[in-house]
Amino acid sequence: MTDTTATETRATPRRRLNLQVLGPVMALIVLIILGASLNSNFLSYGNVTNVLARSAFIGIIAVGMTFVITAGGIDLSVGSMAAFIAGVMIMAMNYMIPTLGIGMPLVLAGMVVALLTGLAAGLLNGFLIAKVQIEAFIVTLGAMGIYRSLVTWLADGGTLSLNYDARSFYRPVYYDGLFGVAWPIIVFALVAILGELAMRKTPFGRHCASLGANEQVARYSAVKVDRVRMATYVLLGLLVGVATIMYVPRLGSASGSTGVLWELEAIAAVIIGGTVLKGGFGRVWGTVIGVLILSLIDNILNLASIVSPYLNGAIQGVIVILAVVLQRESKSAD
Repeated sequence: MTDTTATETRATPRRRLNLQVLGPVMALIVLIILGASLNSNFLSYGNVTNVLARSAFIGIIAVGMTFVITAGGIDLSVGSMAAFIAGVMIMAMNYMIPTLGIGMPLVLAGMVVALLTGLAAGLLNGFLIAKVQIEAFIVTLGAMGIYRSLVTWLADGGTLSLNYDARSFYRPVYYDGLFGVAWPIIVFALVAILGELAMRKTPFGRHCASLGANEQVARYSAVKVDRVRMATYVLLGLLVGVATIMYVPRLGSASGSTGVLWELEAIAAVIIGGTVLKGGFGRVWGTVIGVLILSLIDNILNLASIVSPYLNGAIQGVIVILAVVLQRESKSAD
């Protein structure tokens, strides 16, 4: 009797875990079926590639956010950071045109500027959180306001635009691709694969989970807590730079409204994908599914004209709240 009860007790969490893992996948399948039934163009090549390309920016950032949240952190500044990086990148490229001319050296120089700016922004956030011991919420909330104000100041309240010839040369980075697959989709796929491998197969991923689960235990286990925490923000800043590199050729401009609500979308994708908001467990592949779920919801609403597109942010906010509630209920049940 006792053995039977013990066996049932062990089996129950396994069923819950499987449901938790399969839940986002099932939701994605339901959305695909729903979208195809509502609009015949939903599964067309043009619509699918458009959805994937537009979701790549958030997806790349969300991969970095997965590591931050897994380690018990949060970053509310990524949207503003992307706007600031885009502004700095555009200004730097415009400034370097007389020296480098219009061509690949200019584009590569702009990419380096974006990566270094993202790296510096992530390093600053990580330093203030890990070394100065300021709460991540406070640091990134303040950084969100700072970056948004800086790009608005740099644009003098308007828009920073890339030189027309430079923008024309740079456009293929977003609109072209390989074997019919746009570059942003390819970059997102590579980042996701590398992120999943890092989370599952490297000490860094295990240390992130250990830190998020219990910081004191992680310290006793010889995990360099401050270094790991700082590294997660540096990685996120670097990936915001990568996302910006993919985003700038799409519009060729940056303003105070660039990247609005990107932080909400990135965090939502991470939570929907099954990463625990309080840290201790994360999965990058789940984040990818979360990104696709949000993108498909947005796309279905636009194609079917069910609600105003201006309400998409509200819908995403509701999804985040529901995902966190479901996580808490699942934990209580365990």
